[in-house]
Amino acid sequence: MPESVQTVAETPPEVQEIIDRLPDTSQIYSEEPEATGLSPEVQEIINRLPDTSQAYSEEPEMESSLHYLQLLLLVTSLEWLWREQEDFFIGANLSIYFSAKQLKTRDVRGPDFFLVKNTEKRPRKSWVVWEEGGQYPDLIIELLSASTAKTDRETKKKLYQNRFRTPEYFWFSPETLEFKGFHLKDGAYKPIRPNAQGHLWSQALDLYLGVQDGKLRYFTSTGLLVPTPEEAAIQEIHRAQEAFAQAEQEAQRAQQEAQRAQQEAQRAEKLAAQLRALGIEPEA
Repeated sequence: MPESVQTVAETPPEVQEIIDRLPDTSQIYSEEPEATGLSPEVQEIINRLPDTSQAYSEEPEMESSLHYLQLLLLVTSLEWLWREQEDFFIGANLSIYFSAKQLKTRDVRGPDFFLVKNTEKRPRKSWVVWEEGGQYPDLIIELLSASTAKTDRETKKKLYQNRFRTPEYFWFSPETLEFKGFHLKDGAYKPIRPNAQGHLWSQALDLYLGVQDGKLRYFTSTGLLVPTPEEAAIQEIHRAQEAFAQAEQEAQRAQQEAQRAQQEAQRAEKLAAQLRALGIEPEA
């Protein structure tokens, strides 16, 4: 798994000490849909908060190997596609801390997969909103399971809509293949309409999301599958093999042409010799 995927059973003592000293800042981020940005007064309060950038993720392990492999697929494919970019962060099974009160009460909410754009690409132990300039995820994907489906469809959907105001929210079940997506419009999540292939467009990704061979995958605007690094390597090998085979064919054709030219030259020389024997000088 990528470096950002970390879980721990207990909060380290030094982190717990920081949490216990935190003031109650649960009102720092307004939950009203029309509120945008941070006032100078709020920013001043945030600046006085202790450094919690090292707070650990408290997310549990994935439900099954199916969920783990699906999460790995989502992370590695996007990391590979955007390998030249340095302005995004992918969180995988990572806690998001958005208020000091939440830290104190241990009411931790962490998506299975989330994307934050226009930020520094570096490893993190968790996503601490006030340490990240007030940024929340631009896109969230939850992987449904029997034990989490109700929470993902209801509680987390409401949280991501009303508190995070995350522009896009998707969920997918690796077991039943249930797949839905929503975009934030006028403060509420509205279903994303699928295209003819059943894929859902993501503005944040500039890609489609869709199910293929029982897995949630990325697709380009033209419908091409976004490969994993392994798939991309195999494609390169196949292209190299095809290029080598084509070069061999070209070399064989060139050799055949050279042989034909040599045979024509030999026939011409033989004919010229016959004409000379008859006293006829062949034209140059």
